[in-house]
Amino acid sequence: MLKYTKILSAFDFDGNSTAALLLAGALAKESNATLHILHIARVPTQDMDVPLPFDADPRWEKEARTKLALVAKNTLRAGVQYVIDVRTGVPDIDIVRAARELEVDLIVIATHGRTGFEHFVLGSVAERVIREAPCPVLVTRATVDRSLVPHAPI
Repeated sequence: MLKYTKILSAFDFDGNSTAALLLAGALAKESNATLHILHIARVPTQDMDVPLPFDADPRWEKEARTKLALVAKNTLRAGVQYVIDVRTGVPDIDIVRAARELEVDLIVIATHGRTGFEHFVLGSVAERVIREAPCPVLVTRATVDRSLVPHAPI
C-alpha cells in the first residue's frame, strides 16, 4: 500500500490536467490520502489595471472554484477525499508554495510536452516545479488511459 497522506494535483482546465487528476485521484484512493486540487488563477487581462491588493475573494477565483468543483465531481469517483484550492498567482511559484504550506507527500502535474522554440518561449511549469518542489513530483504527459490507473477505481 502507498504511504501518501496528502497529494496535490495541479489543475489548469485542459485534457492533460484532467488525466493527471484521474491519476492523482486513483493514488489518493489507494492511499486513503486527501487530494488537494489546486488551480492557480492568473489575473484576467482586462483587470490588470486594477490597483493591488485585490478583493479578498476575486471573481476569477470564484469562477475557477465553481468550474473546478464541477470537474472534481464529474471526474473523481466516490470515496476520494478532496479539497479544492484556487489561488491567484504564478503557477510554478505558487504550486511549490502550496505544496510547502500543505506539507504534501506528492505533486501530480501534467505537462503539455512543448519542445523547441515553443518550450524556450513558454517554458515549462512542470520543469520548474520539479526543480523546486519539497516532495516527489509525478508528471504526466498525455491523456491517461483509465485502464492503466492503479487497482482502485476512480
